[in-house]
Amino acid sequence: VHGGAWNFGSRANNVRMDTTLAESGLLVIAVDFRLAPQHPFPAQTVDVNYATRWVKAHAVDYNGDARFLGGLGSSSGGQTIMLSALLARDPRYAVIPFAESPNIDASFSFVMGAWPVLDPLARYMYAKRENLERLIEASLGYFQNEENMQEGNPQMILERGEHQELPPMLIIQGTNDDNVPVSIAQRFEKAYRDAGGSIKVEWFEGMAHTFASQPGPESERARGMMKEFVAIQLEAFATV
Repeated sequence: VHGGAWNFGSRANNVRMDTTLAESGLLVIAVDFRLAPQHPFPAQTVDVNYATRWVKAHAVDYNGDARFLGGLGSSSGGQTIMLSALLARDPRYAVIPFAESPNIDASFSFVMGAWPVLDPLARYMYAKRENLERLIEASLGYFQNEENMQEGNPQMILERGEHQELPPMLIIQGTNDDNVPVSIAQRFEKAYRDAGGSIKVEWFEGMAHTFASQPGPESERARGMMKEFVAIQLEAFATV
């Protein structure tokens, strides 16, 4: 699930990460979805929820196994996929019917976030403090108001005890990210563990926003960690 501050981007955004995972033997499906401001919250979560159910129903058509499905979201796509993962059966986000397989839900076996916006309200407040107009406008373009930023907020969902699922999670975060403050990932890691979930945050010293989508040694190391994390999850799945 690609980033782009909820207003921009396409399924091609994460091609470097997607290709690395596909080359390891995984079936990788990158999805498009409706964008703000024409389609405000919760349109993207609704679309990702539907896409997840569709992939489960059609995985066999692409030599995939629907019993083991993970998600990867970057930046704003991190907020979208984390919200969908935590509330996989929430009727607010499963509103698009799927007649061919009505009993399939949008749950994941694991989730990975690359510099994810895990607390859109905190990120909005940070953007206001730093006078980052593009992020302020993008946040309001999608969420429209602070109430929606609280409703669609993975951090607050954990704190409120609303989560339905806690899949194993990997977060990739650069320490020089001027788009997503490191405090957001730090708070989310604690909240996820406190809720009983398994989470690993990998910090990349001096790296900026979207670094693993670019060429370079730290990018390669981050993508290697993603492959390793998936392999560990797959091994655990195979023993069940």
